[in-house]
Parts: sequence; structure tokens; C-alpha cells
Amino acid sequence: MSKLVPPHGNGRLNPLLAPEAERAGALERARQLRKVPMSSREVSDLLMLGMGAYTPLTGFMDEADWRGSCLDMKTAEGQFWPIPITLSCESDLARGIGIGEEVALVDGDGAIFGTLAVTEKYAIDRELECTNVFRTADTAHPGVEKVMRQGAVNLAGPVTTLSEGHYPETYPGLYYRPADTRARFQDLGWTTVAAFQTRNPMHRSHEYLAKIAVEICDGLLVHQVLGALKPGDIPAEVRVAAIDALVTNYFVPGTVIQAGYPIEMRYAGPREALLHAVFRQNFGCSHLVVGRDHAGLGDYYGPLDAHHIFDQIDKGSMEIQPLKIDITFHCYKCDGMATGRTCPHGEGDRLAISGTGLRRMFADAEPIPKEFSRPEVLDVLRAYYDGAGST
Repeated sequence: MSKLVPPHGNGRLNPLLAPEAERAGALERARQLRKVPMSSREVSDLLMLGMGAYTPLTGFMDEADWRGSCLDMKTAEGQFWPIPITLSCESDLARGIGIGEEVALVDGDGAIFGTLAVTEKYAIDRELECTNVFRTADTAHPGVEKVMRQGAVNLAGPVTTLSEGHYPETYPGLYYRPADTRARFQDLGWTTVAAFQTRNPMHRSHEYLAKIAVEICDGLLVHQVLGALKPGDIPAEVRVAAIDALVTNYFVPGTVIQAGYPIEMRYAGPREALLHAVFRQNFGCSHLVVGRDHAGLGDYYGPLDAHHIFDQIDKGSMEIQPLKIDITFHCYKCDGMATGRTCPHGEGDRLAISGTGLRRMFADAEPIPKEFSRPEVLDVLRAYYDGAGST
């Protein structure tokens, strides 16, 4: 019997990907169905449903679950779920779709990714969703902009995922489903596992957070975003190489697994930190590292808002626990990485470290202090930026 934290909800993973032996026939049948186009975010959500990462959800949310998730972070049945998972549709297309109809779900190129058995159609209140989930209706926020741009009607119902897209082939040895990570953790004898969320190569602050987690748990899952990011973010394959260089040279062998998953970032700050915790529990993680400005963007959220929200939800909402770590920096007087809880020195002695700052230094061809990133990581990133500048 597994000693890992159980999946969210009823304790059983609920992957919605059709068995491989059935997919060819199901895809052939889906070609005869009415097609509903998905945004890139909706494709990523369908993939997460397919792999079981969104356990216990069975598909795209109906109006009661959507509203409950927006307002109370709970479905109509009381299941904790902090961000709505929905499928939008243009009004003209929605009018022709009947309740009980099965539709094919396609990406922007028309490739079929799954099917939906429609149980409900409902108009959405975009402003209600944005002000609750993102704490803003400012369309300069990329998550808000996507909600405001989506169709006026949501289609609800159970889904069957029929494709995992390019991810298994593009990221062999990195693309793990929740059942895969759980099996891997058990093989290693891990019972407590910390997840480290990243959409950036790991700099010294990331390394410091990760090593705190390794001190507390049996192992660390460096779990990076493989879905669409915002302009300026570093491509996944470059991040993978940079993180490999860091783990190989600066972590004890057998303490870290690097993996990726197909979500698209919403940049919803505190709410997204909760979503990250929920589905990391499905991957078998007992803890989530929550550092500065987790899943944040610009000044929309305070640097520690994602810490505070874990104290505001009902006890027992989920079993995974946050590892809340203060803002990290290099202190010249301490001569090492520190946080506000461990370092007594002033701002003048501190070097703030961030992925944004690292990208800016590369873009401006500035010298990068050794305190900012390991040389092996900088070598990988320098090759990427040199190549990008020559194209």
C-alpha cells in the first residue's frame, strides 16, 4: 500500500485519457462530430484532465461549479477547487449544439484532442471570474485578457482525452503523468516529496529554496511548465538543460527528479498557487515550495500573497502542505544566500535575485555576478542568448 499522500478528492486518480488501444477508433468517430475549437489554455486543461492531474474533475465545469470555484473556491458538492476549469464557445456555435450532444474538441490547427458530452450551456460573467480569480479586470494582465477574449458561452460535461499532443515525443524522459511520478517516488522509497514549481531556469535563490525542501522531505520534484508562457520566457528545452546542469553539479544524487507538465500559466498569483498545490498532490507530492511572488506577475500581487492565502482556506481543503519560505537574496555580509528571517543586515548588503533580472542582464549584455547563478547554468543560458541574438 502506498505511503504517499492520496490524490485530491476521493483518494483515487481519475485520468480521462482513452486507453491507447481505443484511441484510433475513438478519433475516427470524433471526426464525424461537430467541432468545437479550444484556446491554448483550454487545450492544456484538457491535457491535464487526461493525465489525471485535475483529479477528481471529470470534465469542464457546469455553471454551479464555475460560480462556486470563482466565489468560494469550492464546487457545488463542496470539493475544494480554486480556479475554474471551463470550455468557452462562441454564441453562434453554441446555439446549434444540443444538450446530450457529443462534440469533438480541436486545437487552433483543427487537430482533435478529445470529445465532450454536453450536459449544460451557460453564459459567463467574465468580470466576476477575473475579479475573483485574478483580483483584477485589467486586460493588461495576460490571464485576464484571455478570459475577456473567450467566447460568451461555456459548454460543460464529461470529457475523454484522445491525444497528448507533442509532449511525450518532444520531452521523452521528462513528461510524467501523476501515475508515473507516484510509481517513481515509490521505487525510490520516498514518502514525503516537495514540488518545486518553475517556469524559469533555476538561479541561486531557486537552488536555496530547493535545498531547504530536500532537508525537510525525502526528495524533490522540480516540476516545470511545458505549456505556453508569456513573451520573453525561456523555452522549455533550454530550461531543462540549465536545470540538469544545476542538479548534476550541486545536488546529492538521488534527491531530485526533474519533470514537466503541460499546463499553461494563468499568472493568477495566490489562486494559482492553490491550484499548483492541488494538482501536485495528485502527482504524489506532500509539500509545495511557495516562495516569493508564486505564479505572480508584475505588481498585481504582493510578494507573499501566495503565502497568506494558504492560511485563509478551510482546514482540510487539501492534504498537501505549503513550504512557505521568505524572500531570498544573497547577503554580502553573511557571505551566502539568506532570507529576512535569517539575515539581520540591511538592504545595502543584499543582492536581490530573480529570473526577470537574469533575463534582463542577458538581454542587455550585462556582466552577471557569480552570486546570481551557477557558472554551469550560465553557460547553458549564454549559448541560448547568443544563438537567439544571431537569428
